[in-house]
Amino acid sequence: MNTQDAKRVLETALICASQPMPLREMRTLFNDELGPDTLRALLDELTRDWEDRGVELVALAHGWRFQSRPEMREFLDRLNPEKPPKYSRAVMETLAIIAYRQPVTRGDIEEIRGVTVASQIIKQLEDRGWVEAIGYREAPGRPALLATTRQFLDDLGLASLEQLPMIDGAPAAGAMLAEALPDDEQPSLIDAQAALALEAPADAAEALPPEMSPEVLPEALSDESDPAADDAAPMEPQA
Repeated sequence: MNTQDAKRVLETALICASQPMPLREMRTLFNDELGPDTLRALLDELTRDWEDRGVELVALAHGWRFQSRPEMREFLDRLNPEKPPKYSRAVMETLAIIAYRQPVTRGDIEEIRGVTVASQIIKQLEDRGWVEAIGYREAPGRPALLATTRQFLDDLGLASLEQLPMIDGAPAAGAMLAEALPDDEQPSLIDAQAALALEAPADAAEALPPEMSPEVLPEALSDESDPAADDAAPMEPQA
C-alpha cells in the first residue's frame, strides 16, 4: 500500500471512530505493516491537510481524533439548544485543585479552599469521569489520593497534564476549567497563561478572591443557586 492510500485509510478510520484512536489501533488497520514513525508522519500530514477547515485533528490522552474547532461551537450549539449541565464554583475549584496539585486528599483540598468539601462534590467529579482515587496516603485514616483521569484530559482537548496552563491560584484555575470544559462531549482547546504554581492560601479568606465570584463564572457552568451551595460550613479555625 502506498503512502496516499494509507493516509486515506487512516483518515477514514479517524473520521468514523467514536472515540480517540490510539496508535496501536491504527497499526491494526495495516496489520502492523506500518510502524509508529510512519503513522506519526501520516498524522502530521493529515493535521496539515485539515488546517484551514472547521474540523481539526488533535492528539489527546487516549489517542487521536477529529473534532470541530472551538470557533465552530457557537454554530453547532444551535442544532442542540438544550441547556448544558451546570457546575458550581465549589465543583470547579475542587477540580482545579486536584488537577494542579494531584495527587491530593480531601483534607488537602479543604486546607486550600478553607471550607469542608461535601461528599457530593467528589462524587459528581467521579461520576463525570474526571477524577478517580489512585491510592491512599499513609496517614491516620489512610485518606484516598485523588487525581484526574485521561477522560478529563480528553474533554479539555489535551494529551498530557504538562499541557495544562499554569495559572495564578486555585480560583483562577477553577474559572479557566469552567470555561474550557465542554458542555457536552465536544472538547474545547485552552490557551496557556502566565506560569504561577498553586499554593495553599495563608488563610481561608484568601481561598476565594473576587475574581472567582459567581458573577464572573461562565453562565453555562455556574450554579443557578448559591455557587457555594455544594460546600458545607466553613472550617472552624484551630486554636
